[in-house]
Amino acid sequence: MNPILALIIANTIWGAASPIFKFALKNIPPFTLAFIRFFFASLILSPMAFIKWQFLSKKRFFEIFLVGFVGTFLNITFFFLGLPKSESINVPIIASSGPVFLYILSIIFLKEKPKVKIFLGMMVALMGILVIILSPIFLDGKKLVYGQIEGNLFFVLATIASVLGTVFAKDLMKKINAYIVTFLTFFITAILFLPLMLNELNFWSFSQLNTNGWIGIIFGVLFSSALAYYLFYYSMTKIPVQEVGLFTYIDPVIAVIIAAPLLQEYPTTYFFIGTILVFLGIYVAEGRIHWHPWHMIKKFSRYYNDIRSYSVSITSKK
Repeated sequence: MNPILALIIANTIWGAASPIFKFALKNIPPFTLAFIRFFFASLILSPMAFIKWQFLSKKRFFEIFLVGFVGTFLNITFFFLGLPKSESINVPIIASSGPVFLYILSIIFLKEKPKVKIFLGMMVALMGILVIILSPIFLDGKKLVYGQIEGNLFFVLATIASVLGTVFAKDLMKKINAYIVTFLTFFITAILFLPLMLNELNFWSFSQLNTNGWIGIIFGVLFSSALAYYLFYYSMTKIPVQEVGLFTYIDPVIAVIIAAPLLQEYPTTYFFIGTILVFLGIYVAEGRIHWHPWHMIKKFSRYYNDIRSYSVSITSKK
């Protein structure tokens, strides 16, 4: 398959994820859906993972666990908590602002001196995020304002978790096959969601499952997890990694196309203003539209390794 086409399909699937999962959550509880999604997706990926299997030291397994806990479990937890409260079309725009949060973290933790061009660009993007987050206030109480703001803040937390997961996974992917890492992070995530699902089964049962829930399960297991990740990793072996990030800007377009007929969600003036500011800010900062400023990730990875070494020494992990 053409790697460009594979990336377009993968990002089309991920762009559709937020409205489809919000549609599913009208029937099935969030953590039940999350457990089913990642448990069965890990089973689908297991044959490829075992074919590529490598020996994993305790240190490597701890790193994979950290990627799964932060980059997948926390990311999906905040994502699912936010969906019932806010507009699903906000998700890909806020997620596209990952470089903003990575830049802020680099200043706080790495003590980087802000460069004027990057700082101005990231502040413009941050203004865009704030416009989207606070847009319910400007819409004259059309809906439950504070609930929507809370939902948008959950999306921000999901984005920060995703950014940190990417930071932790960057060096790991160079040493461990991507299928192994994905299989284990999915399985670990499923195990982490298991007790939360069991708690939800105290007030919900599978006998209540309807079309909404089945669509979420099928989409989550077969498309959003197994197929999209396979196409994504396939493409990464065929084209430069830095170019892969360009295709994430398909996501907001697909989200709007799907959310309009499915959820009757339509972009507002503030949505367009915020989107333009986010993309403009990233462009000003980097001189091009890319998802990850890799030099910051590399620096942040070194910082993470120092912290991890210290924590391992005092907790006897690894």
